[in-house]
Amino acid sequence: MSASGERRASGSAAGNGHPVRRPPRIRTALALSAAAAVLALGLVFVSIRGPSTPPTLAARVQQVAAGLRCVVCQNLSVADSPSRMATAMRARIRTSLRAGKTPDQIRAFFVSKYGNWILLSPRASGLAWAPWVAPPVALVLGAGVLLWALRRTRRGAASAVDTEATLLERIRIRGDLAAMEEPD
Repeated sequence: MSASGERRASGSAAGNGHPVRRPPRIRTALALSAAAAVLALGLVFVSIRGPSTPPTLAARVQQVAAGLRCVVCQNLSVADSPSRMATAMRARIRTSLRAGKTPDQIRAFFVSKYGNWILLSPRASGLAWAPWVAPPVALVLGAGVLLWALRRTRRGAASAVDTEATLLERIRIRGDLAAMEEPD
């Protein structure tokens, strides 16, 4: 069996039975990829869970109003708009919260009056799921492509070493054959 075949069969660089260690840059890339994945999953978890319920009435009004679009300003939330309509909407939110209605019930009232357009962050249903699902899917696909590329690079480096060894063996064999030929 050739030297390169022995290396392949034993699974070690020197043929001494010790496993081949990955180069530091591959380990670093894998560690950074894992850290990025953990960070991304943490951010997704926090964004889905959201902050805890605000304790004061003013904070609860602010929270509900921040999710509704001002019908006059259209690019501002009800919480940020200085218009009279936004002031009236905040008063309606405050009255509803005092009456014991939940934020979802209040949002449902405004949606029934103005349509889904009133929500600054529409509920994720139907095709509206795409913006919520696309980032984690892209992250997983990116990690898969990165791992595939790293494995391919590693295999390419191993086959280059095997090819080089084969060329060296061919040169040695040609030299041995030339030495065995009888002079003319």
